[in-house]
Amino acid sequence: MVDDLLAFSIGTFVAIFAIVNPIGATTFFVALTKGYHKRLKRRVIDKAVLAATLTLLVFAFIGNYIFLFFGTSIPAFRIAGGVLLFSIAFSMLQGESPKSQLSAQDHEEALQKEAVGVVPLGIPMFAGPGAITTVMVLMADAASPVDPVKVSIIVVSILLTMAVSFVMLSRADRIFKRIGRMGLYATSRIMGLILAAIAVQFVILGIQGAIQLYFTP
Repeated sequence: MVDDLLAFSIGTFVAIFAIVNPIGATTFFVALTKGYHKRLKRRVIDKAVLAATLTLLVFAFIGNYIFLFFGTSIPAFRIAGGVLLFSIAFSMLQGESPKSQLSAQDHEEALQKEAVGVVPLGIPMFAGPGAITTVMVLMADAASPVDPVKVSIIVVSILLTMAVSFVMLSRADRIFKRIGRMGLYATSRIMGLILAAIAVQFVILGIQGAIQLYFTP
């Protein structure tokens, strides 16, 4: 029992951390806030982390109601989520910025605004479709039936990931100078590989669940 919870805790945190990808967001933050004074950067960071945290928590807890409203099964959503996550992971492995997280238009608009903490940094850079899908799938598993311990682990994993994101953004300039652009790209690709494996696992579990739900007498 303890080993299962430990494995679930590690897997949940790794999945959420990999898809939120605060390491990759650091490069964008440095470029986005170039020329900003220290106080303004702090306000941007606060808004970004708050917006992303609230978004992920809200979707984590209303995910099951979305399933009910649209009549979607958990296996179907898990397969769809796995495919989406794999496409994001593939972009990360190619060294590209995932299109589901940040569009060219978002980047252009961001450079013309001061209030970039919520959009596009918080949403969709941190809390993009991939991250939302991940927390919804994880929470759906933990709520069928409701397992308070697993639900707590998911919430803590979200909060811990965003806490790490806050620290990394706060020290983004130092991190960028220390490891450089190539170091950040390399780390982002490692995150992409981990995310690809998680995505494949989502699809496998989704297929198994679909067989049990629809094809097992």
